[in-house]
Amino acid sequence: MNGLLAGYDPGSGFDEAVTVEGVAREAYRYITARFAALTTEDLRRIEGLVADEFRRQGITFTVYSDDEGVERTWPMDLFPRVITAAEWAMLERGLAQRVGALNRFLDDLYSGEQAALHDGVVPRWVVTSSQGFERNAFGIDVPFGSRCMIAGIDVVRGADGRYSVLEDNLRNPSGISYVIENRSAMSRAFPGLFANHSVRPVEQYGQLLRSTLEEVAPASAGDDPNIVILTPGVYNSAYFEHAFLARAMGVELVEGRDLVVDDHVVYARTVGGLSPVDVIYRRIGDAFLDPVSFRPDSTLGVSGLLGAARAGTVTICNALGNGVADDKAFYAYVPDLIRYYLSEDPVLANVPTFVMWDDDQREQCLQHLDEYVVKPVAESGGYGIVIGPHASDEELEAARKAIEADHRGWIVQELVHLSTLPSLAGDRLAPRHLDLRPFVLTGERTRVFPGGLTRVAMREGSLIVNSSQGGGSKDTWVLDGTDTQ
Repeated sequence: MNGLLAGYDPGSGFDEAVTVEGVAREAYRYITARFAALTTEDLRRIEGLVADEFRRQGITFTVYSDDEGVERTWPMDLFPRVITAAEWAMLERGLAQRVGALNRFLDDLYSGEQAALHDGVVPRWVVTSSQGFERNAFGIDVPFGSRCMIAGIDVVRGADGRYSVLEDNLRNPSGISYVIENRSAMSRAFPGLFANHSVRPVEQYGQLLRSTLEEVAPASAGDDPNIVILTPGVYNSAYFEHAFLARAMGVELVEGRDLVVDDHVVYARTVGGLSPVDVIYRRIGDAFLDPVSFRPDSTLGVSGLLGAARAGTVTICNALGNGVADDKAFYAYVPDLIRYYLSEDPVLANVPTFVMWDDDQREQCLQHLDEYVVKPVAESGGYGIVIGPHASDEELEAARKAIEADHRGWIVQELVHLSTLPSLAGDRLAPRHLDLRPFVLTGERTRVFPGGLTRVAMREGSLIVNSSQGGGSKDTWVLDGTDTQ
C-alpha cells in the first residue's frame, strides 16, 4: 500500500478491500493500485467534477430538520465496492427467499387464512398493534400474491465477513436512482477501471421495473397496461427519484389531482381526455392514498382509489398495509416465517434481536444497554437509534426510560461492527463503515437486481450510514465471474 493508501489500517474488523496484513484482496488489486497512484488533488478534482455534474442534473436529496428542508447534492465516494460473482449468487438466493416469504405472509394476512397467526409463528397482537397494519387492505387482492413488488433489503457484513439482514423496507424503498447515477458518474470518472473488470450493468432497471409492473396489472388491462407514478410533488425529498423512474420506464409522473375515479375505475386527466390507469406505482404513504378512507384533509391521494383497487380495476404498488412486515419488531420473526412458508432454513441470517415485551430479554438488555443498539420500531433514516458503546450516560438513561415506558415501541440488537472500505477522508483514503441496500422486484416471479445502494458513514468510527445523517454512497460492482484483472 502506498500513495493515498499509505498507512491504511483496516483495523480489527472486516475490511472488504484490504486484509489485516495490509494486502489488497484479489477482487480489489487493480482498484487499489489505481487509486494508490492518484494524488489527493487528483481525487478531489474528480470528486468536484462529479459533484458539479450531479448539481447540474439536479441529482439531490433533501434533509429535513426543524420542519425545514435543506437540499443537498447527492454524495458519492469514488472508491467503488466490489461483490464477487460467488458472493452475489449467495446474496441473490437469500434475498429472493426472504422477500418470497414476506410476500407469502402479507398475502396470507390480508387475503388468506392468516395461517402464521393462527399457528403462533407471529403473535397476533404484534401484527395488529403495528403502525403499518392496515385493516383497509383486507379484501384487496394482488396478482400472484405479490403485495411487495419492490423491496429494499438492508444488508450488512460483520467482523467475520458474513452477510446478514439488518432491515426490510417493503413500503416505498428509495435509492435505486442513485445506484444508476453513481454508475454513470463512475463510468465517466474512471473508464479504465471497467476495462479490467466484468461488471454487471445497472442501466436496465427501468425496463425491469416496467416489466414487473406490467405483470401485476389487472386482467382487464390487456397487453399494454397504462402505468403511472404517483408522487406527492416537487417538495418531496425523493422527488428526483420519482421523476427519474418515470423517464426510465417511459410512463407519466402524476400527482393526486391528475387522477380521478369514476365507477371504480381510475383515470388520468390528459389533454385528450380521461385515460384509464391500470397500475399506480405510488410514492406516498398509506395514510395519504385516499381521503375517503384515510385522511380527509390530505390532497395528495385520490378519492375512491381504494374502492377501485378492491374492485380489481387497478393495482397499487406496493400494496396497502405492507408496513406491518417492515416494522422493526416484526423483523425478529422473519427467519421463522421463511421456515414456515418455504420449509427452508434462511440463507441470510438476522442480526440477533431482542424484543422488549419479553421480560427476560428486556432485563438482560437493560443491564447491558451500553453494549447494544437500541432502535425505535417505527422510525427510519437512522433517527432515534442509540448505539450503546458510543452513547453518553444521559443517552443511555433516556433509552432505558423510553423502553420501560413503551415495551412495544423498541427493539434491541447486538452491535454489528460493519465492514469497512477505503473512502476519501481529508488527504488520504481511510476505512469507513458501510451497508448495502439491494432491490428485489416481484411480479409473476422474483428478480434480484444486481448490486444495490452502498451507503457509507463518512465520519470516522460512525456506524450510521444514512445520507440524512451525513453518510455518502459508493458505486456497487457485481462481477459476473469473467474478470480480466
